[in-house]
Amino acid sequence: MTEGATGMLERIGDKLPAVDLDTVLTTVLFTDIVGSTERQATLGDRRWQDLLERHNAVVREALARWRGTERDTAGDGFYATFEGPARAIRCAREIVERVREELGIEVRAGVHTGECRVIDGKLGGITVSIAARVVATAGASEVRVSRTVKDLVTGSGLTFADAAEIELRGVPGRWRLYTAVG
Repeated sequence: MTEGATGMLERIGDKLPAVDLDTVLTTVLFTDIVGSTERQATLGDRRWQDLLERHNAVVREALARWRGTERDTAGDGFYATFEGPARAIRCAREIVERVREELGIEVRAGVHTGECRVIDGKLGGITVSIAARVVATAGASEVRVSRTVKDLVTGSGLTFADAAEIELRGVPGRWRLYTAVG
């Protein structure tokens, strides 16, 4: 055996496994307006569009304040990433509170942290899918987080209530989820 250039022992003639450099550790936030279809039907398209534009402005202000990066929107939801989970939670809580107080609507939010694949300059992979499943479990005006996120923010002053241990559709295993309460 010889010591390879990477400092790892390798057998002569064996190749080292490929290193996956197309991933980044990031925190993913999804938001979604609760009852949006019913609200849209009640308001009509023009008034709904005005409300949605005001909602989007609030979300973008919060993302800027907490240094989040908007990745995509889909109808009435946002997909954003953060370098740290505490900022993502605080941003989500601000969004929840502001849209309820200023616009009279409720949103739900989901936060998860993990390795994301970089695919054609965009982030994707199972971490993004898990975050999307987490937001789907949240109720009106709730910020739901995975256990991974809760564990990472220990000492931040954020507090959580145990929400459930559930199966997330399409994701292996059972997941412990929490609601950010303070």
